[in-house]
This record gives sequence, structure tokens and C-alpha cells, in this order.
Amino acid sequence: MGLSLAELRDGLPDGGLFGGGAWRWSPEPLKLTQAEARQMMSLGHPLARFQQACDALYRRSAAGKLPEWLAELLDEGKPDWLAMLQREPGMAEQFPRVIRPDLILTETGFSMTELDSVPGGIGVTAWLSQVYSKAGFDVLGGPNGMIDGFRSLMPEGGTVLVSEESADYRPEMEWLTAELGGTWNVKSAEEYQPGDRALYRFFELFDWESVPSVRHLAEDAAVGKIKITPPFKPHLEDKLWLALLWSPALKKVWEQTLRGSHLKRLRSLVPFGWVLDPEPLPPHAALPRINAHSWEEVANFSQKERQLVLKVSGFHETAWGSRGVFIGHDMPAAEWSERLHSALDQSSEQPWILQEFREGRRIEHPVFRDDGSLEMMQGRVRLCPYFFTNDVGQTKFGGCLATIVPADKKKIHGMSDGVLVPCVIG
Repeated sequence: MGLSLAELRDGLPDGGLFGGGAWRWSPEPLKLTQAEARQMMSLGHPLARFQQACDALYRRSAAGKLPEWLAELLDEGKPDWLAMLQREPGMAEQFPRVIRPDLILTETGFSMTELDSVPGGIGVTAWLSQVYSKAGFDVLGGPNGMIDGFRSLMPEGGTVLVSEESADYRPEMEWLTAELGGTWNVKSAEEYQPGDRALYRFFELFDWESVPSVRHLAEDAAVGKIKITPPFKPHLEDKLWLALLWSPALKKVWEQTLRGSHLKRLRSLVPFGWVLDPEPLPPHAALPRINAHSWEEVANFSQKERQLVLKVSGFHETAWGSRGVFIGHDMPAAEWSERLHSALDQSSEQPWILQEFREGRRIEHPVFRDDGSLEMMQGRVRLCPYFFTNDVGQTKFGGCLATIVPADKKKIHGMSDGVLVPCVIG
């Protein structure tokens, strides 16, 4: 059992997929242990609860029921109209209906580096799941898990709005909507004239100015005139929450807002993190875990001490695709210091976070060379499971995309020498 390179390449849809299929190919899916698969596939409900808790904390802060600094921090860099609109009463129960964590496979389990509510790769994962299932593999989610999951967002059909910024993903969404049938279509977000159809928003909110109808859509969604997902909640597109989960100032609030088992699970997944804030610490205070008294100390850390990842939080064109991610021990000391100081300088209009670095474990996986022969690649893995929340609030697993990159790469993301495959239990 196994696919040939010709079968994979020749089977690509006529319109192509993301990047035209310009990744490396493998004859077989990635094997996970039964325990790994079970743990990953059960993350949908805790992650949905986490997003709901984040929204509750934001709304309570905005209403003055929690310290105001939280909402102020999450509103930094956002346009006033969008920050205010997400506080409207009609927005209270609107949450992302597609949830995709980025999980690094480590020696001790999973490390969650992002929680994406406007994820790419839905069509690619759906297509790969079909292709490897047809070849006889028992793919996690099955051949149609991704397609059925996406259909559950808008059972009567709908329109996927894709912006120019997200145009690389348009081919996969066109393939996906064709699979879903005649009640589905893809339209340009920039040219869309609002109507009464259910909508899937495939553009990041930082890109709002390029979409003329965005305010009209957002206001209609806030009063229930149209259904659109993900909702117009820019704070939920921030990575800040991954650091705020560890904030000593919010410890009790998280414990009161999330079930204990969910909080414990999240903290086992999410590396410890800090929000970058240039304000000096009080004389007797220190940054937790790294025991530094100032960011200046962190800027002067040795390479061994710089097992840290600097990330732009969101609402910015560099906040996706690993473009705003910098790994401390992977750069010269001077560049690390410069990057950290630059992030601190931007903090009032563009928040940044710092996280502990967790290394992906090395695996071996068969990969095709260009001539169709096979080699065993030494690699590291990012898992992207997709969860879909249907109309009655049930969150279900649809499928998982594994990205395997050469072992010498510190950042794991889609790249030309990376391999994309679905997953099986093996």
C-alpha cells in the first residue's frame, strides 16, 4: 500500500491547490500513536471553551468588571469602530466555528504555538484525506471529515469571501465549495455586495480597509441580519491570549472561568509566555520563570538562555506564515537584542509576546525525490487538526494536516522542502 509520485501529482485538481502543490510528497500518511491521536482529536471542546473564556474576559474588562488594562491591551492597534463593534450585545455568543491549533510534536507530547480562527489549509487537508483514504489508508477524520465539517458551518450553503491578501488559498476553497455542491460558492471579498447569504470570512481583520463592504457586513452580523463566521472579533485573532494564559494577574480569573481539567490541559499544551511591556518593573519584581528584572537583561541573554520565541501578536500582515516569528537561540546576540528592542518600541500600537521554545522531536518519514525515488527524511512535525462547530454548538474533529520539515529547520511551516500529509494511527 502506498501512493506513487505520479498518482499524487496527476491527481491534483485542475484549478490547483494552495501553492499549486509546490510541496514535497510522501507515499504514506504520518503515523501517530493511538494515545497521540486520541489526545489530539479530543482537543476541540477544550479549545472552544478557551476561546469562549477569552471572549468573556475581554467583555468583562471592557465593561469594567475586570481590570481595564486587559481590554486596552487587546484593543491596541485596532480601529476604534471594530474594537467597539465586538463589544455589542449581539456579538456576545458569536465565536469562530473553525478552530485549528498548531501543535509541534515534541518528545513529551504536543506544544501549541498558535490557535488560528481564520486557518488556511482546509481544502488541502480535505483533498489529501480523500486521496490517501482512496489508497487504502485509514486516515484520521476519514475521507469526508473535512468536507462534512465545513458543511456543518452553513448546512443550507453559503459564500466563502476570499480577499486578495488571502488569494493563495482561493484555489483550495474553490475546490472545496465545488465538492460541497451548487449551494456553495467563492466570491472576492473586495467586490462582494452584501446580501442575505450565510458567509464564511476568509480574510484576516487587519486587512479590513481593502474590503469596502466590511463595516456593512460587520454591523449586519452584530444585529443578526446575516450569519458570518469567523465573527468580527479582532481580539480572538491575537496570539496575546497564549501569554495571558500565564499572567499572574489573571491566575484566579482563569481558575474561575475555565473548568479545572480544561485549564490544566491548556497549560500543558501552551508554552509559558510573557506579554512585552516596556514599563519598568517595580524594584522587587522579576519576570516569572526567567527571573530577569528587566527586558534589557533579556536582551543581553546568552545563546543558552535565549531558548525563547518572539512573536508579533496579530492584526498585522506579518502575523501569519511564521513571518513575525523570531527564535532567540537561532540568531546572533546583536540581532536578538535589536528584535527585542524593536518589539518593545512597537508595543503601544502592535503587541508582541515572548514564549519558551519547545523543540520538535525528530522523526523519519519516506519522501519522494523529484525523479520518483524514495528517501527517508529526518524531520520535525507540526500537526494542524481542524475542528468544526455546528449550528447546535457541538465541536467535532474533521481531519489533520501534518507538515514535516527537514530536521535542521527551527520554524515548522509550509515551505517548498516541507511535506504535507494526513495522519493515521500506526
